[in-house]
Amino acid sequence: MRELEKCLAQSISEDSFIKKICAPLISGGKRLRPLLFFLCSGKAAPVPLATALELIHTASLVHDDILDCAKKRRGVATINATYGAQIAVLVGDYLFAKAFQLVAEGNYGSKVSEILSRLVKNLCIGEIMQDRALFAVPTLSEYYTRINLKTAFFLSTCCRLGAIVAESDEDETENLAAYGENLGLAFQIVDDLLDFFGEENLTGKILGGDLKSGVITLPVIRALSQSRDAETLKKIIAQGSVSGEDVQTTIKIISATDAAAYCKTRAEAHIDCALINLPDCPARFALEQIASFVINRRR
Repeated sequence: MRELEKCLAQSISEDSFIKKICAPLISGGKRLRPLLFFLCSGKAAPVPLATALELIHTASLVHDDILDCAKKRRGVATINATYGAQIAVLVGDYLFAKAFQLVAEGNYGSKVSEILSRLVKNLCIGEIMQDRALFAVPTLSEYYTRINLKTAFFLSTCCRLGAIVAESDEDETENLAAYGENLGLAFQIVDDLLDFFGEENLTGKILGGDLKSGVITLPVIRALSQSRDAETLKKIIAQGSVSGEDVQTTIKIISATDAAAYCKTRAEAHIDCALINLPDCPARFALEQIASFVINRRR
């Protein structure tokens, strides 16, 4: 992980302005994606490939923040809030390009390149789906499709690539990929809960940010099906502009239902699925600890 930090710093050091813009964002984050890759690949892990995974993730966050008009990310001002959307788009593009430059220079083979290309494609599809459905309540199936494309497939890819690098057999590779997928589903559901009930100083994001951006997540979906105040919540969503007062009203409505417990139960079920076929590999204990972190995290 220390080598990863060095490689990340080097990846934004070509231009002083890019370094100034990216350094606060690059220096934050959980590093979950490269960590999963390292654990699944063992001693064979190439640091540049892990760096590419983190750069792809960071690039997607930069573009997400533009679409969501987000003001804060990882406890600091977003690039679009400070420098405008035009610069932010270009910085996100730069990070994507730098990621694939590292992959090309590493000569990891066509299979790795194809998997990473599919990853970025799915991120884009998930974002397009989300953007086309702003301030509209998705079905449970639509919600799961979106979070699979935007989060679960990414964590699954990190585990799959690690297993490929380690030359694991097909069964172990698929089991590790399934672990990553279910971990990602649980991670996103917990993230959606934290958007309403997290501590801003820990999450680094403003409460109700998704709702303000028009992104309707599982706590709201569940509350709409359970609350006696569902009509009030529908009106908040339908107006297409959500205030801080609307967010507080929504939190009260969600809190009065079983939505939080429902989301936690679903997340726990995905963690159970993640662990059920986890291979008995050297990294098993660490992967179990990550699963525990995901379900209990506060940031």
